[in-house]
Amino acid sequence: MTGHRTDEHPHGADRLCEAADRVYSRAVRRGRVPRHDADHVPCLLELGLLHPDPDDMDWLVPTSPQEVMTRLLRGVYDEISASHRRVGSAVAAFDRYAGLGGRAPGAHHGEGTSALRVLDGPSRIQAALDEATEACTTEVLTVQPGGIRREHELSEGLHRALALRGRGVRMRDLYNHVARHGQGLLNYLELMGDAVEARTLDEVIDRLILFDRTVAFVPANADRTMALELRHPGLVAYLVTVFERLWRLAVPLTAPLPDTRIEGISHREQSIAALLAEGHQDAVIAERLGISVRTCRAHIARLSETLGAASRTQLGVRIAQVGLNGPAGPLSFPDQSGQPDQESRTVR
Repeated sequence: MTGHRTDEHPHGADRLCEAADRVYSRAVRRGRVPRHDADHVPCLLELGLLHPDPDDMDWLVPTSPQEVMTRLLRGVYDEISASHRRVGSAVAAFDRYAGLGGRAPGAHHGEGTSALRVLDGPSRIQAALDEATEACTTEVLTVQPGGIRREHELSEGLHRALALRGRGVRMRDLYNHVARHGQGLLNYLELMGDAVEARTLDEVIDRLILFDRTVAFVPANADRTMALELRHPGLVAYLVTVFERLWRLAVPLTAPLPDTRIEGISHREQSIAALLAEGHQDAVIAERLGISVRTCRAHIARLSETLGAASRTQLGVRIAQVGLNGPAGPLSFPDQSGQPDQESRTVR
């Protein structure tokens, strides 16, 4: 590969150059290609899409497309997680710096600036949400983390949802996969009809509500007794981008979860396996997937039995051996128009 520079192929594994596409496609079809076929496409080796055949170093074998997709999706998940952390840091910094000076013109006493308000207490949060609901005319985007939604949680915001539906406002909601098993959620979506479209993911970010892409609400503390009302255009646009990326990765509620392709292992167990491989404890895994610690441990026990692992250490080895140490399933439900597609309809 002498004489070839990396910047001749400025791309990632998700968008190969034409020459690399031909060589990699040929390698996948045939199982391997001669090493000299890759001389003019060093990007395939640099990206780890081809690697030497241990039985014959004059040949190169391809990394499986499934493994490549898993790697790409892991990068997307990491990017989204990092983005969410940066949003939190930016909001915290803005709040701290805003408090160093005098009260901004037009600010409400004790509430910060008009671009960022701290809402202290459930009553003030509810009042702000009601105000935003009344002003909303087009679209509401929400992320609802946690497990199966309880009836009282759903009923708390039902009056706002019905008011929005009455004005023709469209709503899109993101939940954890486990929320699919809650009858309360299914009843709520049935009541709302075509006004609400729902999708699910293994993991979602913390609670987020966006009205007309102009105002957003996020929790300000762990027990959600305080919230931030954000109206800064840059922050709101950033949160919209985060939501849209999660939406494209999510599974429509009417669609089944993808098969793990490994007999006896469910989609949820594959998600747990991926988090175990990252070194997370049971309580952290349970929180991220919206399930109880007891349920999480039951799945881990079943996973150990299925994979024939007698200990946690052995389970980690077996997870890597069978390829469960990546995100669950390559999912893609593209939406070229920027609007929700017809496959994400609610359960009717």
